[in-house]
Amino acid sequence: MIVVVANGLPPAVRGRMKLWFVEPRANVFVSGVKDSVANQVVDYLLTHCPNEAGGIIFKSLSFPPGYEVRTIGIPDKKLCEISGLQLVIEKILES
Repeated sequence: MIVVVANGLPPAVRGRMKLWFVEPRANVFVSGVKDSVANQVVDYLLTHCPNEAGGIIFKSLSFPPGYEVRTIGIPDKKLCEISGLQLVIEKILES
């Protein structure tokens, strides 16, 4: 499974994404394509999306931790890695 959440995709990329994905909400794409197609889609997004697209790609893996997180451009939310586990930072609490 692969999930793409973007701030804004170019119209050509968005149209191409609709070939393989369901778009339940604007700029949120979900699909259960095979791993080889998912890799091609990720490569396509990384090469054809400008930094302004700012998105996050969640891709399922068959080994722990079970998913991979990649970014397109500069996303609104930051990523961090703790003990090999990729996480999305929602809010930083000040102590």
